[in-house]
Amino acid sequence: MTVGSDRSPPATPEIFDRALLQSRRNRVAEHAHRHDFLLKRVSEDVCERLSIIRRDFAYAGNVGAHHGLVSRHLRTTGKIKHIVDTDSADRVLARSDGPIVRADEEALPFAAESLDLIVSGLSLHLVNDLPGSLVQIRRALKPDGLFLGALLGGETLKELREAWLIAEDEVMGGASPRVAPFADVKDLGGLLQRAGFALPVADSDVVTVRYATALDLMRDIKGMGASNMLTARRRVPVTRRLLLRAADVYSERFSEADGRVPATFEIITLTAWAPHDNQQKPLAPGSATMRLADALGVNEQPAGEKTPRKT
Repeated sequence: MTVGSDRSPPATPEIFDRALLQSRRNRVAEHAHRHDFLLKRVSEDVCERLSIIRRDFAYAGNVGAHHGLVSRHLRTTGKIKHIVDTDSADRVLARSDGPIVRADEEALPFAAESLDLIVSGLSLHLVNDLPGSLVQIRRALKPDGLFLGALLGGETLKELREAWLIAEDEVMGGASPRVAPFADVKDLGGLLQRAGFALPVADSDVVTVRYATALDLMRDIKGMGASNMLTARRRVPVTRRLLLRAADVYSERFSEADGRVPATFEIITLTAWAPHDNQQKPLAPGSATMRLADALGVNEQPAGEKTPRKT
């Protein structure tokens, strides 16, 4: 007899207010191209990575496509026959050049094993259920299909996070979440494995952008539609006093010799494949044909023994 439990599985924490995120991105859709410098970098990187893979992709999907910039770049490579863009913000998505399907990154519309390639540029770090999204992406890929995704990592906007915490504590008597918590390389690599991908790789690229003032950085973030959308945010308007104090703290702590201020963006790129029998497999334990000591040209020493110290 199986004894059941009346406990329901834990719900996915709602870190991000997804409805607010969509609203803000739709609001700035017309001018999205003015603030897409990070997405341009990602687009170029994705094309470069695909260029070294000796195969073409008949059917591809772009998850969280924004205004279609990544797909626009990919079409110029000649390696992809068909690509469809999906995004939850309809006004942004409407600015894409190719086929579009409105869909949330947490509820993908693709049939199982229907795509040869899935890309995603700077969207998945803002979903509440990233493990679930990765599982859906893996299921949508044909065997030996490729996933290439770029997300913002934990170093992103570390200067702004510190400035807001200090300013809000001084002005409001306590701090509230202002900058989203982003995962690191190790965590994301582990999530790829948990999602069932083969040959997962996660690598990091730290980009430093210099601004005249912290206020210019904040305007850029607003132009991206990426202002504070944390569910735990303080639900009161930001006062002028608080805003200016945050900018002052930023300048006091991080300004460079010429007076400009740096902003850190960490882009973590995920590369992984849907499992296939023809892929490389790790060697079974004990199957090596050469001792590691011989390969390194050193003397083998039993574990636990110490090399005598010369006097």
